[in-house]
Amino acid sequence: MIFVEVCVGSSCHLKGAPRIVEMLQEKIAQEKLEEEIILTGSFCTGKCNRVGVTLTVGDEIYTGVTPEGLGEFWKNVILPAVKKAKGDGEDV
Repeated sequence: MIFVEVCVGSSCHLKGAPRIVEMLQEKIAQEKLEEEIILTGSFCTGKCNRVGVTLTVGDEIYTGVTPEGLGEFWKNVILPAVKKAKGDGEDV
């Protein structure tokens, strides 16, 4: 199980955090990963970026995530983190 935390502080809110949360909820449901991913929000993580939203996946902080780039972020960061957390080598 992994935690995916979306910054919903004022800066990230203005840069698309509500849409990112919506999109993540949809992806988690589509791929039936409700038992593998805990999606939460947080106020400012202190890692503001000029572009995009700050997300924390497990213990790693990522800045600059945009709705347009979320698909790549999902594929390259979140799904591998889920697979690693499962530790069983199954494809996600």
